[in-house]
Amino acid sequence: MGGTVHQRSVVRVGASLIVASLALTACGSRSGDTTGGGSSGGTKTAKIGVIAPLSGNLSELGLGIKHSVELAVKQANDAGAIPGWKLEVAAQDDEGKADVGKNAATSLASDADVIGVVGTLNTDVAQQVQPILAPKQIVQVSPANTGPGLTQGADWLTSPKRPYPTYFRTCTTDAVQGPFAARYLYETAKITKVATIHDKRAYGQGLVGTFTAEFTKLGGQVVAAETISEDETNYSAVISAIKPSAPQALYYGGQYPEAGPLSQQMKAAGLNIPLMGGDGIFDAKFITLAGKTSNNDVATSVGAPVDALPSAKKFVADYAAQNYKEPYAAYGGYSYDAANAIINALKVSLKDAKDVQSARQATVDAVAKVTFDGVTGKVAFDQYGDTTSKVLTVYKVQDGKWATVQTKEFETK
Repeated sequence: MGGTVHQRSVVRVGASLIVASLALTACGSRSGDTTGGGSSGGTKTAKIGVIAPLSGNLSELGLGIKHSVELAVKQANDAGAIPGWKLEVAAQDDEGKADVGKNAATSLASDADVIGVVGTLNTDVAQQVQPILAPKQIVQVSPANTGPGLTQGADWLTSPKRPYPTYFRTCTTDAVQGPFAARYLYETAKITKVATIHDKRAYGQGLVGTFTAEFTKLGGQVVAAETISEDETNYSAVISAIKPSAPQALYYGGQYPEAGPLSQQMKAAGLNIPLMGGDGIFDAKFITLAGKTSNNDVATSVGAPVDALPSAKKFVADYAAQNYKEPYAAYGGYSYDAANAIINALKVSLKDAKDVQSARQATVDAVAKVTFDGVTGKVAFDQYGDTTSKVLTVYKVQDGKWATVQTKEFETK
């Protein structure tokens, strides 16, 4: 990160002004001090990093994450939430790509003033970020990662084991979201035959996997299972492969940049059935890309609709008051809660800390114990670092907008 300039002292002798010293220091720390917790006038600095796609196809989601963290940090500073400390936001663009996210994490991990990170959006990016932040005891709280393995390991289905004690999330996982979608299609929409497609990335594969397991357990039939690449634009081949199996719906695991054109092209090819996806397609841009034929397409997303929650009214109003160019989008409320989970922990870990690095492990420990009423509901974490909330919502495209269909707490059967 960039450096700051500190003038140590200016001594006036008679009419002469003598500049005693001028030190150029990195990351806000005093000259000769590389331990972090830079200060000016007795106030020390701690940074909350953000790793999210701030450019590219997913930038609207990523910028909503960034701005929501900025809002939480501004409010904490204005309230003097942590006496003797000023918080700053250090945002890094991962472009929605795992290798770029790895570099972003490396940059933040090398900054002695970084105390925690909010992010990432994508599960495969998180897989690269976790092992970089963890050795530095930098707490990470994701508002959007839904891959179960991030908190419960590769064998999460049969032998869950937490791989990184520094990692937490405020959203629920695909272990819940996939089955939630399956139950909606089979039990509520009365659909018994589906085709599936995923984009070969960790999020899409995991979502389709948990959906398929629950749908077939309920008695449903997966009549076709296909994959696409995230850089594809023409889906005629996969649509032709699916069409003869006569599915009643298509379940897609992936993001809206691919899902929108897929929905449009399948309808144009005569496969006039609903496309359903997870939180990765729950964005206004999906509707823009899919066009008028997206009516009746369906998405699930974590939590309840933020703009309908009494607990979120102040957040919505405060966000609007900042005049950010981008909306808080699907993950704004979860990002605000993630930032405040870290801020609440810092009230404990930084209270008597001499610098940031010595407070990092205490911050991890304090995040594990936080419990408060957030924008999205009760914020607390279980033994794996997962949110204790399992509320999800089904949305349907109606008249060119996402409309709420059903909000429920997922219950294990």
